[in-house]
Amino acid sequence: MTASTPKPQVDTSKPHPARVYDFLLGGKDNYQVDQEVGEKLPPEAKAAARQNRAFMQRAAAWLARSGVDQFLDIGTGIPTEPNLHQIVQGINPKARIVYTDNDPIVLRHAEALLISSPEGVTDYIQADVREPEVILEHARTLLDFSRPIALSLIALLHFIPEDQDPYGITDTLVGALPAGSYLVLSHAASDLFPELSARVTAEYAKGGITLGFRTRDGVTRFFDGLDLVAPGVVTATKWFKDTEAPEDEDCGLYAGVARIG
Repeated sequence: MTASTPKPQVDTSKPHPARVYDFLLGGKDNYQVDQEVGEKLPPEAKAAARQNRAFMQRAAAWLARSGVDQFLDIGTGIPTEPNLHQIVQGINPKARIVYTDNDPIVLRHAEALLISSPEGVTDYIQADVREPEVILEHARTLLDFSRPIALSLIALLHFIPEDQDPYGITDTLVGALPAGSYLVLSHAASDLFPELSARVTAEYAKGGITLGFRTRDGVTRFFDGLDLVAPGVVTATKWFKDTEAPEDEDCGLYAGVARIG
């Protein structure tokens, strides 16, 4: 992996979604401000973090087995093994992965832990999804945009409220990818467990983090114009390909994979 940016200071005065997520997964790379948010969330939040991580692993493995060998993962989060590159390079050691997150602590852990196989490449850029052109500019130096790329937006877009144009951001990213690429997306639901969603949203808001949970139709809109892979947009625990079905349990996340072009 190559370092692309100077090391900025970590802001520990306010919570960050990547560090709250790390706390929910049982990690230790978080601070008291993150823990205070996570501890006030209902128990279902920890289950959702685990279910989301498992969906990512299933989707990445299926794509790698299907021949995709380039991945652009935005909203990476703090490395929690197995990471995306470990999944796909375990299937194809030559796979190339570009990770992106906007939290400096993620960059520090990425530099230490996101180590590629000798045959492949992993790289990291500190950037915000709200600046998709910055991400694409860097990704073009490492990925071959004449061949299929899997764009991974895992549990990210519900942190982008409507006034920040989440659909326009996604369209910009998807529009830059060649035919045969894929969009992999998971997103918190507002319509499956409304009372629970409202409680989670309120607790994050107390920490200064604005959430934009969406309905199934709202999540499906991110895939407009793309060819959804069966079973379509479903709860994260219902999405699987060529493997045994995951444990059937309540899930407040939608997930889907779609082919571009």
